[in-house]
Amino acid sequence: MTQVATHHRELIFSPAIRIFHWIRALSIVVLIATGFYISWPFLVAPESSDVLVQGWIRFAHIIFGFALTSITIIRFYLFFFSKRSIERRSMKDVMSIKSWITQIKSYIWMGHLDKAGVYGPLQFVTYVAISFVALFMCITGLVLYANVYHEGLGGIIWDVSAWFTAIMGGLAQVRIWHHILTWVFIVFMVIHVYMAVWSGIRFKHNSVDSIVSGYDYHKDH
Repeated sequence: MTQVATHHRELIFSPAIRIFHWIRALSIVVLIATGFYISWPFLVAPESSDVLVQGWIRFAHIIFGFALTSITIIRFYLFFFSKRSIERRSMKDVMSIKSWITQIKSYIWMGHLDKAGVYGPLQFVTYVAISFVALFMCITGLVLYANVYHEGLGGIIWDVSAWFTAIMGGLAQVRIWHHILTWVFIVFMVIHVYMAVWSGIRFKHNSVDSIVSGYDYHKDH
């Protein structure tokens, strides 16, 4: 008699985390596109007095920049203070040499992942690193914002922005690092999408659909 394999599902991503993930993804894509255009406004001739296109592009960049900043702060808060500890449990694997070996072996087709939380150790370290990159990106973005808009929020954060600019060695350095971090995001996005798809194919669970539905499916033994 053939035994039919059964699966059970586990909620690993709450609705809030899923919503924030996709808004953050959209924000990053828009910010990259608009950021490159702001640095090279190719749609309007240099001698043209038409600044309407540039204005709308800058407006979109600012809106999605504030969206990314807000979500970055909220995600840091949720990681430490959320009632669900599935993300925090991943820290146990980071401190375990055995977990590192298990994940590396699984990536070269030698066994499967065995995670304490939702992320393996390599995933967790990568996500923490990109979260701090996002935080630094948001800070440099706010500094650039304050140097253009001197009233409202720009005026409120002006003193801190001036102090940060001095530490960075001038406004030009702030712009350069803002640009460099953009390329960090581009490289991360390519690798992240590839690994998310590959992981779903390789391990048959914890794939792209998990960040859509929130559920991961495990085969019962």
